[in-house]
Amino acid sequence: MRHKVTFMTYIILILFVIYGTLCLMKWNWQQLEWANFAYDPTILKGAEDKFILESGKLIGASSIISKCESNRFMIELMSEEALKSSKIEGELLSRDSVASSLLQQLGLAPEYSDHQANDKERGIAALMVDNYQTFNLPLSQEMLLRWHPYIISPSWHIKDIGKYRTSLEPMQVVSGYEGQYKVHFEAPPSQQVPSEMNKFITWFNSTSPNSTQPLPPLLRAAIAHLYFVSIHPFEDGNGRIARAISEKALAQALGKPALFALSHAIEKERSEYYKQLEIHQKDLTINHWLAYFADTTLEAVAHAQKLIHFIVEKTRLYDRVQSKLNERQTKVLSRIFQEGMEGFKGGINANKYMKITGTSRQNTARDLQKMVKLGVLSKTGKLKGTRYWLNLGEAFDEEKRKYLAGQ
Repeated sequence: MRHKVTFMTYIILILFVIYGTLCLMKWNWQQLEWANFAYDPTILKGAEDKFILESGKLIGASSIISKCESNRFMIELMSEEALKSSKIEGELLSRDSVASSLLQQLGLAPEYSDHQANDKERGIAALMVDNYQTFNLPLSQEMLLRWHPYIISPSWHIKDIGKYRTSLEPMQVVSGYEGQYKVHFEAPPSQQVPSEMNKFITWFNSTSPNSTQPLPPLLRAAIAHLYFVSIHPFEDGNGRIARAISEKALAQALGKPALFALSHAIEKERSEYYKQLEIHQKDLTINHWLAYFADTTLEAVAHAQKLIHFIVEKTRLYDRVQSKLNERQTKVLSRIFQEGMEGFKGGINANKYMKITGTSRQNTARDLQKMVKLGVLSKTGKLKGTRYWLNLGEAFDEEKRKYLAGQ
């Protein structure tokens, strides 16, 4: 007995096949137009102009400070970028160790050993220095494969170090517990990675400022970041390298190494960063990603401007009071400066001062009183609630305001 197949049945079958195909095309790299990202070309117009303006101010400020201050700015910003880029991936590093490694690798303190730094601290410092020194060179496979071992220490669970991933197992970004995993993203199979990376590198170099198809800096850096992490070419370290590539794109647009804290701005709202990536690794329309990335980059530039102001004010303070401070006070001031612009969380109290200096409570009270009188510190609270804060003006009182608001 024959069954008559109606026209409507054919339509239903076709729709079913189309629906099934669309369900399988869950990720951006599975789309038919993959890597041809769709966006409104005017969406970043104002942000691009502001980026050039504010970056110009930053470059101008860094050009008029002393060589010593300029080096301090470079080391402090690169240290912070290294720390925050690693922290985004869940790795906590020592600021002092990273800074000493940067000083040595940049030749600013060749006699100073970075023996205190571990492999991860030396490695992320090496990535920062390499990217800083080669910003104007085209991106290449050799460069990326050189960067990878900097940030990935040999371990039992990472097989492919210094080369693209080769495992036949799906490369997935997941969260949750065993049996209840949530897959946030699945990257292209490892067999596709070499060809995908060839296309990515070609795209990146062909969109540079002096190439055949130049793109504005924020647009190029934003697409480069999303494009690279969507290929996810390495077993681990993709986020850190993606951020380095974005900084390379911005630096090439400025014609100078990109000395602003992109990772600092991302780490402040890390959950939003991962949320935006997850959303835009499922689609090729990226207007919201571009807006998010532009806002984050402008925040990074503003942070760098604040940092250079901090370094200038710090130098002025040192010059003004250095001869008036005793050894203990100088040690504490230096220790406060090591904490960066925010200073000590919760401020300095008598117990912290004694712990740093090893002195008596009587000397501590006298030292702190003098530092307040000299204008080095400001004082809040009474008795056990007394706290002391670095006195560089309202621009650097954020930690103080947060502490007082919580009282």
